[in-house]
Amino acid sequence: MIVRCTKPDGSTATIDFAAPNTISIPLRRTMADNPNAYGLTAPTIEPFRAGEFIGSVAEGAPVNCEVMTLVPHGNGTHTECVGHIATGGFWIADAGLPWTGWAVLITVQPEQDGGDYIIYEHTIKSALAPYGLHGCDAVIIRTAPNGDWKKRHTWSGTNPPYLHSNCGVFLRESGIKHLILDLPSVDRETDGGVLAAHHAFWNYPESPRLDATITEMVYVDDSLPDGLYVASIHTLAVESDASPSVVALYRSE
Repeated sequence: MIVRCTKPDGSTATIDFAAPNTISIPLRRTMADNPNAYGLTAPTIEPFRAGEFIGSVAEGAPVNCEVMTLVPHGNGTHTECVGHIATGGFWIADAGLPWTGWAVLITVQPEQDGGDYIIYEHTIKSALAPYGLHGCDAVIIRTAPNGDWKKRHTWSGTNPPYLHSNCGVFLRESGIKHLILDLPSVDRETDGGVLAAHHAFWNYPESPRLDATITEMVYVDDSLPDGLYVASIHTLAVESDASPSVVALYRSE
């Protein structure tokens, strides 16, 4: 479906919603084919079994009926709400998803600081400078180096790159509601539970942003140039802090 719409700068764009560029990583049936973070258990997908019933056509049942066990935060692309760090029953089902709107894709190089690789506010501002954020609700951060190894990488115990908390403040104050990135977390893998970037972006506990989300562990192929896109985020409507998600980018011509 081709739609003509107005871009944030007032010009006219053509969006082909029949041609999504999916940047979420599918949940595969084998551990080696999935990324992993925080040493969390890999997803399992297997036939439901009860008595003599086995939910597998291959094993003689009339239908396939499977049980899926997963931990969204460690099993691939997932979207989380403020409930990830808050008390009080904030659920991803209530975070205003699905969402579709304008987004900016940027590529950044984390800077080495001791044994850490950190994405600083000045790096994000520099990458955004050619595009601006006017009229945009989302920022997608692709980190260098990039490659499809991110689709099955074991991040656990590697101290992956992360965002300085000032990035969370900057994006929040810029009106960004949806932060999307190809790392396992916006915060350091082990930080004593501080989670500074999460807190800064969601403005928790001062004034929690209930309709703001963070999506982690996407993969953005290098064939997609930095710039303005229409983006969409879809999750399960589940009463949990996070859900596996599908994220797509649509080119604006």
